[in-house]
Amino acid sequence: MEELRGRIMAAAMAEAETSGWYELRLHRVADRAGITLPDLLREFRDADAIADAWFAGALAAMLAMPEEELAGLPPSRRVEHALMRWFTHQATHRRVAGGMLRAKMHASHPHHWGPAIFNLSRLMHWALEAARLDARGLARQAEEVGLTLVFLAALAVFPRDDDSLTRTRATLRRGLRFLDRLPRRT
Repeated sequence: MEELRGRIMAAAMAEAETSGWYELRLHRVADRAGITLPDLLREFRDADAIADAWFAGALAAMLAMPEEELAGLPPSRRVEHALMRWFTHQATHRRVAGGMLRAKMHASHPHHWGPAIFNLSRLMHWALEAARLDARGLARQAEEVGLTLVFLAALAVFPRDDDSLTRTRATLRRGLRFLDRLPRRT
C-alpha cells in the first residue's frame, strides 16, 4: 500500500512540475503512475489529499530531527533548524508546494481555509516541540504567534528561492531572533 501511495505522490509531483499544481489533473497522475482512477481514489480522495500527504512527509522529516543536532543552540537556531528540515524536505518541488498552498487559499476553495488554519497552528506547535522549547504562559503564546508570522514570511519566499534555500533560511534567521529574548524554564 505504501509503495502505491509513493508512486502516486511521485507521479503527482512530476505532473505538477509540468502543469502546475492548479492545473493538475488526476487522470494524468493515474496514467503516469500506471494505475486506474479507482486505484488512485482508494489512496487519495482528491488532489488536496495528495497535497496533505506531501506536507505530512515534510512534518515527519522535521520531527525526525535528532535532539543531538540542537545541543548548545539558542532557541532561535533550534527552531530555525527544525523548520529548515521542513523546507528542505520539499526543496526539489518548492514551486509545486507553493502552488499547493495557493490552491488551498483560492477564493473558490473556502472549504480548505479552515483546515489550512488548523494545520498551520499544528505545524507551529510541532516546530516548537521539535526544537525542544518549553516556554510557559505569555512567553509560549508569544512563541506561537511570532513563529507563525515568521514562518508565513519564510513561506512567501520559499517557492522562488534557490536550491540552497538561502533566502528562506535568512528570513527565518532574522525573524526568529525574538525567541532568544523570551523567558525560559530553568
